[in-house]
Amino acid sequence: MIKRYFLLTLLCVAAAHAVTAQVYLTRNGTIRFFSEAPLENIEAVTRQVMSALNTETGEFVFRLPIRSFAFEKALMQEHFNDNFMESHEYPNASFQGFVEEVDSVDFTVPGSYDVAVSGELSIKDVTKTIREKGTLTVKDDLIEGEAVFIIRPEDYNIDIPRRFVRNIASEIEVFVDVTLRPQ
Repeated sequence: MIKRYFLLTLLCVAAAHAVTAQVYLTRNGTIRFFSEAPLENIEAVTRQVMSALNTETGEFVFRLPIRSFAFEKALMQEHFNDNFMESHEYPNASFQGFVEEVDSVDFTVPGSYDVAVSGELSIKDVTKTIREKGTLTVKDDLIEGEAVFIIRPEDYNIDIPRRFVRNIASEIEVFVDVTLRPQ
């Protein structure tokens, strides 16, 4: 269902492009997360983030397959998918929102712009409204988007079994890095 909804959203963004807006896309954005805990640090990365930005309306979306996160240790990856994220049941995470005050970004002038992005972040069976700061960097015909934010596993029904409590931080740093190209 989420996959169909996301594809429908991308189609709407593309349709808006046909009118007058400029749409920028990527299929290989990066999301990395980091958990610092007393017993060990855990880091994972995926480079399978699909993302779209409509520069006229500010609409910004991304979607990623949970199973695409790669870990240093195979056992960590197995626990992440099977025990914590239940990726067989909840295969994707997604965000649908807007770059606030998108009119303050001149997409025709190279440079970095501090922005705020707000919308709905969906992980597992939970959707929460979030607002985060980030940076949009306009270069030639690219837009690079970066943000760092914190999520709490308990906010997204990510249950940490008692035996792993000292291994996983109560707050996880999430780093988003996308390079979007015009479509």
